[in-house]
Amino acid sequence: MKTINDFNFQGKKALIRVDFNVPLDEQFNVTDTNRIEAAQPTIAKILADGGSVILMSHLGRPKGKEAKYSLEHIVATTANVLGVPVQFASDCRGPVAQEAAAQLQPGQVLLLENLRFYPEEEAGDVAFAQELASLGDIYVNDAFGTAHRAHASTTLIAQFFPEAKCFGSLLAKEIDSLNRVLKQSVKPVTAVLGGSKVSSKITVIENILDKVDHMIIGGGMTFTFIKALGGNVGDSICEMDKLDLALEILHQAKLKNVHIHLPVDVVAANAFANDAATQIVDVRHIPDGWQGLDAGPQSLENFKSIIMQSKTILWNGPLGVFEMERFAKGTITLGEFIAESTAQGAFSLVGGGDSVAAVKQFGLEPKMSYVSTGGGAMLEMLEGRTLPGIQAILD
Repeated sequence: MKTINDFNFQGKKALIRVDFNVPLDEQFNVTDTNRIEAAQPTIAKILADGGSVILMSHLGRPKGKEAKYSLEHIVATTANVLGVPVQFASDCRGPVAQEAAAQLQPGQVLLLENLRFYPEEEAGDVAFAQELASLGDIYVNDAFGTAHRAHASTTLIAQFFPEAKCFGSLLAKEIDSLNRVLKQSVKPVTAVLGGSKVSSKITVIENILDKVDHMIIGGGMTFTFIKALGGNVGDSICEMDKLDLALEILHQAKLKNVHIHLPVDVVAANAFANDAATQIVDVRHIPDGWQGLDAGPQSLENFKSIIMQSKTILWNGPLGVFEMERFAKGTITLGEFIAESTAQGAFSLVGGGDSVAAVKQFGLEPKMSYVSTGGGAMLEMLEGRTLPGIQAILD
């Protein structure tokens, strides 16, 4: 696996695919700089070598060249985060981009206009990829968030750099962290899977059953399993067409000697609202008109003992509706258990949009071993798929 540490960039132009798809407010100010900060180590190494940097990214889902999606809006913030001036090319192809790239001197940074201003980017157009490739000497992919898409700038472009392509430090870290869970894990391994639907996690469950010792299932998925086991789930979210699938998962887990842990009690509410009446009930006996919205205290006690004995922990999905303060306790408490286990030497990987949002919101991010930057990409790797953006560098 070639990374930026395998290259000396002195006098070279590094063409880096970054994921600067950052949120903007109505005045086009960047409201979260995490993704720009994540690319900083790669850019710093290249500049320190005496190379120059050409940054490529997309922003949003523009239909053609829409001014509100111009990367010009993020130039000042990018310069601020990187601590160096950033030049901007008002196009990512053609004479404007070629001229800007040609003029670039060692130590300088150039940001190209939004790649998705051209439909050829998402279509995976080879000629478009070749045009982008002509701008640099070495191709660096540091965009994990788009590594599962076979787009021109993430996958097809790599073929034009047969000997001069590598992973940036962020993408290398993502691959390394996932490998520490899926391929080189220290046992016991525990996966915590939350979220609302079994159907969205089925391939993940199937792929990791061979790799884990314990699986904690929480969130809305709980109720499909409880219903399948003959429990009464009241008005809780439940996929009635997935009951047989839930039983099959439990059966497969038993055959593979994987211990599946479901909540035993839940915080139930009489409405899906922060100000609803609540009660703690047995997960198998939720009254009609009530729905489970968070894990209960006994469930959390049970989960704690499993988390504290684990040496490798994967967390994908919250235990409750953490967006509402009344139903956030389960997710926060679980995060604190994982943080404590990590402090005692376990390796913890958090991935997937909601669990990442939760650890950031509750200040737990620094206490985890690694927090993934790519939702869909992470999910596909957990499903056992090879991501095209990663394969293109390995080929």
